[in-house]
Amino acid sequence: QVQLVESGGGLVQPGGSLRLSCAANRVDFRRYALAWYRQVPGKQRELVAEVTTDDNTKYADFVKGRFTISKDNAKNMFYLQMTVLKSEDTAVYYCKALWSYGNLEFWGRGTQVTVSS
Repeated sequence: QVQLVESGGGLVQPGGSLRLSCAANRVDFRRYALAWYRQVPGKQRELVAEVTTDDNTKYADFVKGRFTISKDNAKNMFYLQMTVLKSEDTAVYYCKALWSYGNLEFWGRGTQVTVSS
């Protein structure tokens, strides 16, 4: 059974860094695009970054130059390195795996990131 589990969230000061991890059990990285989303209360979940099966990456404008998505095929893990964090980055962050050949997707349960002094 496919299961995604996020970790690495927490409280960080503005300007600080965090690395989120997603353990993607039973996800074949050759067949799934991988992504990070975030959501704040009262707003829609929004795409932060994604990486395709052929390692192309895409970032939301609001994180370009600050966040980096990466994956480790051997460990079935993918990551979101976040730097120069701002208070507006405060959100619950979710990882997602999207089947490249159809509309099948899996989500983690989320990890809270709070950027505050």
